[in-house]
Amino acid sequence: MFGLSFFEMSVIGIIAVVLFGGNLPEVARKFGHSYSQLRRSLHDVQQQFREAQRDVDQAMAVDDRPKSGSKTAMYDDEQDDAPEPSAPKFTPPS
Repeated sequence: MFGLSFFEMSVIGIIAVVLFGGNLPEVARKFGHSYSQLRRSLHDVQQQFREAQRDVDQAMAVDDRPKSGSKTAMYDDEQDDAPEPSAPKFTPPS
């Protein structure tokens, strides 16, 4: 558990009993309550990140759709019948 051996867990338990004595159940209860609050907060933060990612993904999906009437035009100002750019003709040296 937590990468600790039985001996290490026993030493931690003995130190806890020496330090807290009769208040150990109360201290453990408070620790458990704090730990559960921490987990709940982390879950809420993760959920907010997931929602933000989902919103971004949806926005990107809407932006990626091609415009109606043109299958390849990405922008309204593009011309459909624009000539293809051509490279200069290669003439080998003689």
